[in-house]
Amino acid sequence: MDDAEADAFVDAIARDWRTAPLSQVDHALCAYAEKLTRAPAEMSEGDVERLRAAGLHDVAIHDATQIIGFFNYINRVADALGVEPEGFVRHWGED
Repeated sequence: MDDAEADAFVDAIARDWRTAPLSQVDHALCAYAEKLTRAPAEMSEGDVERLRAAGLHDVAIHDATQIIGFFNYINRVADALGVEPEGFVRHWGED
């Protein structure tokens, strides 16, 4: 994959991961991450089972959950404290 293809792939994911050309595993992980982020109280064993059905084993599911939870935590802390993004970080789509 060249740089232009990689940029197009990342752009497709940023626009809407549901329609991006993701593998079954990556699609399942994105769905899991979105639900854990937006509706954590609604998580169930079924969510974990969908990841297993996509081919992930329990250690990978645990690791993904830890990473998703960590980023959710850090973002909430930053939002609560009014942390501004670094000046060198550009918004998606900016050149």
